[in-house]
Amino acid sequence: MALVTGASRGVGKGIAVALGRAGWTVWVTGRSSLTGPRTTALPGTVEETARAVRDAGGHGIPVRCDHRDDTDVLRLAARLEDEAGELGLLVNNVWGGFGRRHAGAVREWDLPYWRQPLVLWDSMLDSVRAHYVTTVVLSPLLMRTPGSLIVTVSADAGRRHRAGDNVPYSVAKAADDRLAVAVAAQLAGQGVASVALHPADVRTEGTPRTVRLTDPAATQSPEGVGRVVAALTTDPELRHLSGTVLDVSALAVRYGLDIHS
Repeated sequence: MALVTGASRGVGKGIAVALGRAGWTVWVTGRSSLTGPRTTALPGTVEETARAVRDAGGHGIPVRCDHRDDTDVLRLAARLEDEAGELGLLVNNVWGGFGRRHAGAVREWDLPYWRQPLVLWDSMLDSVRAHYVTTVVLSPLLMRTPGSLIVTVSADAGRRHRAGDNVPYSVAKAADDRLAVAVAAQLAGQGVASVALHPADVRTEGTPRTVRLTDPAATQSPEGVGRVVAALTTDPELRHLSGTVLDVSALAVRYGLDIHS
């Protein structure tokens, strides 16, 4: 049983579908739903992702959940407890930090931090808190499943800040990395591994609006990232990888996977 947060579209959807292709039952959460409001003009809902999981051969369960709302997360945990009773994989992927960019405020991203709106900081650090709250609430279920795993999707900006990088984004990704590592230390005796995962340039529904990609053939696909996550869950060395920050490209080489298609 897996839970992928922020899976209406993008990397989260790709991970959910790849897990479905590997035979997982995947709970798919996000704010965009066919029965409720959309969070962006970009396509994708939790129901559509759950259907794609089923089409791939798995079992998809859609749940509308705002992971910034503790009540929503507690309600999700209670439903998981009642209907599943355990959890083998948690993928922390929610990310609201690109919301303003997707809405058209692209230029502000490259401004110096003192000229950026403070809400940009809030949108990114709120996502880190969402990862923490979800991890806290669902850890008891993960502890019931031997060999379970928490994957927190992050980015290289948290590890190596470059001149001109967006400051709130860099801080948020560094926090995601530290969260994964710190959680791993406390879970070491509980049979649960925790890692941070760094995709590179991923082709998503929002990419053409926000990023100029160099060679599309050299970029990663959302489902390619998902293949890596699925392979990671069966890695015999997973216990030794816990508490580390892992690159999708390096894991793809390790597992002999195509991450571009």
